[in-house]
Amino acid sequence: MSSEKVIELKELARHFEVGGDLVKALDGVDLDIGRGEYVSLVGPSGSGKTTLFNMIGGLDRPTNGSVYIDGVDISKLDAYELAWLRCRRIGYIFQSFNLIQVLTALENVSLPTVFAGLPRDEGNEKARQLLESVGLGDRINHKPTQLSAGQQQRVAIARALANDPAIILADEPTGNLDLKTGTEIIDLLHKLNRSKGLTLVAATHDLKMIKASDRVVMMRDGRIEKIEKGEAPLNHN
Repeated sequence: MSSEKVIELKELARHFEVGGDLVKALDGVDLDIGRGEYVSLVGPSGSGKTTLFNMIGGLDRPTNGSVYIDGVDISKLDAYELAWLRCRRIGYIFQSFNLIQVLTALENVSLPTVFAGLPRDEGNEKARQLLESVGLGDRINHKPTQLSAGQQQRVAIARALANDPAIILADEPTGNLDLKTGTEIIDLLHKLNRSKGLTLVAATHDLKMIKASDRVVMMRDGRIEKIEKGEAPLNHN
């Protein structure tokens, strides 16, 4: 893990008005995440971890404060610049997989490369290699309904890697998986984090995923309650 900061959050706040009441989903968060670091965001429902996750990914804008990705304050970017950054610098993995049901695994994984302007043949070849790297080289022409939940999440991981992002954001990536499959996905993410030097930020309740982290950021009432070291490296041998 590098000491270089890839994510910097400064006095980050996100406030909503609900029924005339002010809700402070985030209330002054400061956090630095290093390049290649594996960080888990944990906390009870309403703690602010999902809001924080969305802020890092540029999916929501702060009420106050700043989010820096590679030194760029993304809260100051216009819609086009933000879309460019999300497409090329950040990969997303969701609990519900978010695969397009009418597309094959290959087509799902190559889709981000289309948005990035990569020629079709190159995008397909890259998607094929990524599917092989996550153990699905023999499933490239299968649609999501022909795949198990674990296989669908592997497709989602391959898709997140399609444009060589610096950051992977994983929102409860094992939430819809059984224990054995969830462990396999955690091992895969951990391997990718270490081998590719990806910065991995996961919002999770999964104890195994939390233990695999370099650091665990515990949220409560829109603030960081404490930060603890994880138990990386993960080893199930």
